Amino acid sequence: MVRQVSTTGGGVDFDIANRLFLRLYQASNLMHRQGARYVGAQGATTQQWAVLAALARPPVRDGGMSVKELMAFLDLSRQNLTAVLDRLEGRAWIARAKDEDDARSRRIRLAPQGRAVWAAMQSPIESFFGAALSDFALDEQVALYKLLDRLKTKLESA
Repeated sequence: MVRQVSTTGGGVDFDIANRLFLRLYQASNLMHRQGARYVGAQGATTQQWAVLAALARPPVRDGGMSVKELMAFLDLSRQNLTAVLDRLEGRAWIARAKDEDDARSRRIRLAPQGRAVWAAMQSPIESFFGAALSDFALDEQVALYKLLDRLKTKLESA
């Protein structure tokens, strides 16, 4: 059977593009649902995991990030990020402090308890990554990362 190619502007095959974006949507939902199972023992959600991971990165670990920087890095709205930050601060996993360079701005850092929780999450997260990526060779993982990065870049300018 010959499949009809449905193209739109730019030579995009609509059927393939539709399937691709549905798969990304499904994968995102599954990532949140399954990921929550792995970090749930620490009482974290996948959104909280993402914030802790962003703050634990070596370039920002000591200096923290502003809310604006976190919003841009995680691609979250202020409203969504503020709710997550409020919950994390309430659990003493993060601390907010005035930015030394801009008194109007706050720097978000991992608090000592947040560092401990992040350390405890490493093994379950590694297990999650292993389970999710076990059928992918390292070069396929790198290729997928590069393809998703390209797609993210295009989506930012769309």
